[in-house]
Amino acid sequence: MAIPDFQTLMLPLLKLISDGRAYSMGEATEKIAHQFSLSDQELAAMLPSGRAPLFYNRLAWAKTYLKRAGLIEQPRRGIFLISPSGRQLLAEGPQKIDLRLLQEMPGYANTSDPPELTSASDSTALTDSALVDVTPEEDLERAHAVLRRELAADLINNVKKCTPAFFESLVIQLLLKMGYGGSRQEAGRAVGRSGDGGIDGIINEDRLGLDAIYLQAKRWDGTVGRPEIQKFVGALAGQRASKGVFITTSVFTQEAKEYAERSQYRVVLIDGVRLSDLMIEHDLGVSVAATYQLKRIDSDFFDDE
Repeated sequence: MAIPDFQTLMLPLLKLISDGRAYSMGEATEKIAHQFSLSDQELAAMLPSGRAPLFYNRLAWAKTYLKRAGLIEQPRRGIFLISPSGRQLLAEGPQKIDLRLLQEMPGYANTSDPPELTSASDSTALTDSALVDVTPEEDLERAHAVLRRELAADLINNVKKCTPAFFESLVIQLLLKMGYGGSRQEAGRAVGRSGDGGIDGIINEDRLGLDAIYLQAKRWDGTVGRPEIQKFVGALAGQRASKGVFITTSVFTQEAKEYAERSQYRVVLIDGVRLSDLMIEHDLGVSVAATYQLKRIDSDFFDDE
């Protein structure tokens, strides 16, 4: 089944701890996951950033909102249990617990929720907001993912407009930024368009050039097929090379990928999608427009034991 959203998890979590025991997040996660029959694959699913498991993150936010409403108490770090208010709410037999219900709990309005969660003048705020189905952290990461995809598309469009010589230089700069050839700028050089033998650039991984990576860069719109990879492998053989990187602004056919994998040479294929991701990751051709820091409570700071 699909991983439940954080509001769906609120009632099961409160019912779980209604036995009066103190629970840790690890124990609660295991038991609630079992209730929803989540598979190992679903439990392994991560947030887009890869920082935390998706299910654990949603359950943690469910606990956070229940605690804000006074339904959960946290007597010490990492441990939580049901409060008298939580028992009273369960005794009323609610069919579900969601943000709208929590807003009606005494004391909840004193928390500093964002406007879309607290606006009393907009009756559709909760039903229309993306936060109904995802946690605030997920919403932030999804927005970041959308902006990154748009940036990647714009980046590739700009790369396609540049000259072949500029693209070859760009590829060499990228490999150097990724750490190949160390920090020495002279470790990478473009070969040139005439008589290059199918090689567009070389990265020397040591100062004497005893170990080198040979590059081919193609600004194409169509797919790159097996014949082009065969030519590149032939060029590697002519240079007595063992490693090569073929970079394109388009995509590779399945036959091209399979041929590269079976080749006696170590050949890495980088398509337009991966190229844009690497450029963004290594700050090549992009600059930081804004920085947002997601901060959490430092529980060690407040531990007076």
